[in-house]
Amino acid sequence: MAEDKQETEKTFADLGLCKELVEACENLGWKKPTKIQEEAIPYALQGKDLIGVAATGSGKTGAFVLPTLEALLKDSQERKSVQPFFVCVLSPTRELAIQIAEQFEALGSGIGVRCVVLVGGEDMLQQSIVLAKKRPHVIVGTPGRLADHLSNTKGFSLHALKYLILDEADRLLSMDFEKSLDEILKAIPRNRRTYLFSATMTNKAGEETPKGLFKESCKGAMEQLSCIYHFPLLIDCYLVHVLSSKKGATSMVFTRTCRETDFLALVLRKLGLGAIPINGQMSQSNRLGALNKFKAGEFNILICTDVASRGLDIPSVDVVVNYNIPTNAKDYFHRVGRTARAGRSGLAISLVNQFDIGPFKQIEKHIGDDFKIPKYTANEDEVLLLAERVTEAKRISRKSIKEGGGNKRTDRLDDEDEEDIEKYLGIKNKKLRRK
Repeated sequence: MAEDKQETEKTFADLGLCKELVEACENLGWKKPTKIQEEAIPYALQGKDLIGVAATGSGKTGAFVLPTLEALLKDSQERKSVQPFFVCVLSPTRELAIQIAEQFEALGSGIGVRCVVLVGGEDMLQQSIVLAKKRPHVIVGTPGRLADHLSNTKGFSLHALKYLILDEADRLLSMDFEKSLDEILKAIPRNRRTYLFSATMTNKAGEETPKGLFKESCKGAMEQLSCIYHFPLLIDCYLVHVLSSKKGATSMVFTRTCRETDFLALVLRKLGLGAIPINGQMSQSNRLGALNKFKAGEFNILICTDVASRGLDIPSVDVVVNYNIPTNAKDYFHRVGRTARAGRSGLAISLVNQFDIGPFKQIEKHIGDDFKIPKYTANEDEVLLLAERVTEAKRISRKSIKEGGGNKRTDRLDDEDEEDIEKYLGIKNKKLRRK
């Protein structure tokens, strides 16, 4: 017990970091290293490659930013000059890339670190000008845009790169990024340090994440997982019921499609709830604007696709709702990991219909063979009382979308759903009267 206590009281200086970086940590209010930082940083400072798997909100970014800045500082002292393009960090999403860059700039401000973000949705020519003028020590970007610059930007090269870091590595090593990642790997030296970090890891990077580690890494949210089994036609009523009962709480609602985020946000605003959408079809400025408004508390409900499920540090999320059940356990884990971060409390609710039971059971099995996500108690009569208001809000929202050139096929399907809801409610009301 005494040894455990002593380990938890280690400081950043004890890990071997220089005085400048220790002071930077203190300025950010980091009093002591987290578990992943305590374990990863000493190995990194020895010049070893790393695979880091830890819970969301556990300080993974600091675990790779600090040792690379230490290496950059040491290299500059040996060379008597600072080498540009020293570190490259890849991220699957633009928002996460921007967040990582902010961490580099905050921790490296005392040693004059220059950092550039290369992501899609921004003017490529302007990015090229910034690269040429700034000659950054650190590049943080998405694979597609970085590959574009390596192919098309005159004079830009990573032939002297010393560190390659993949954050959310399991996502980056999927088929979606394979082509861009292959191009990048061909353009950088083999003699480099490589760090792979994520909350879950695929067999491309090593062994598949064991169930025990999966359960351990999401234990912050494990105690607050719950589900609601419902008829598909009443999903919006259950969603409104959950969000209304948690009024004032900061919530994230995950959907499957970009169109659903826009429609749901509009419906919820018609019902008096502060919702704002974010999805991959929005411009980069609009995505960042929505995210900043959510973080600032202007809106307390963020309706999002999986673009917001990985890596984003939004520490005060109270409730996560899975409006659609993801098709694999890792996406589910990353979604629910947006709440109960870094020891805080939180709640994650999944809306499950009869078509979702198969994938949902697979998620439970991935967490643990005997694990069952408990049911969330919702008063069905209270949910049904919302049906008329929700139906009217959907009708008004559809009209607004249609007038703005919305999808006619979606409008037609929603009309059919509305008729089915009325039929269902008619049957239900007869049953209630019989009682």
